Amino acid sequence: MIRDFLVRTLRRRALVRGFVCQGLIAPDVKLTGLIDVRELGAEVRIGHGCIIEGRIVCETKDSRIAIGNNVYFGGSIIDCAASITLGSDILVSYGGVITDSDNHSPRLSIRRRDVADWRNGKHDWHLHEQKPVVIQDGAWIGAHVIILKGVEVGEGAIIGAGSVVRRSIPAWTVAVGNPAEVIREIAPNDR
Repeated sequence: MIRDFLVRTLRRRALVRGFVCQGLIAPDVKLTGLIDVRELGAEVRIGHGCIIEGRIVCETKDSRIAIGNNVYFGGSIIDCAASITLGSDILVSYGGVITDSDNHSPRLSIRRRDVADWRNGKHDWHLHEQKPVVIQDGAWIGAHVIILKGVEVGEGAIIGAGSVVRRSIPAWTVAVGNPAEVIREIAPNDR
């Protein structure tokens, strides 16, 4: 009953903002988190059997977020300006961030305008580099992990708590640290 109310509320809010959400969220998704669509045309797809407790943010009309089946997305944040894809059978713990954009310019002359842009309700995302993020099937993302633009986390990979991932991580490996480095492979009998 609560889930149905949340989905109806999401659909109503999404339609008011111009985001057609009908049919994009599987009927058996447990949605207790927030989906924040900030611009017309953005798209969120969530597959069957997912639990979404975190925050999903679509920053632009070009934002495309796809989440496969059987995904647990804890109290983390997906911040999407272009494209973020999570496969199936993925665990994402709490306190982390997955982002496909720098969000702010390294140049002060551009960054200086950010607060005024927010006050006016419009941030120019074209001023910031964007690269897709892909997390392959079966990955496990620990607590407080930050995954930056352009990263691909391979199938079955494990990212240890508190890691900052700025380069792609191969399948069936364990990576930890800041920046995240592969510390071992996952043996075939542990897959």
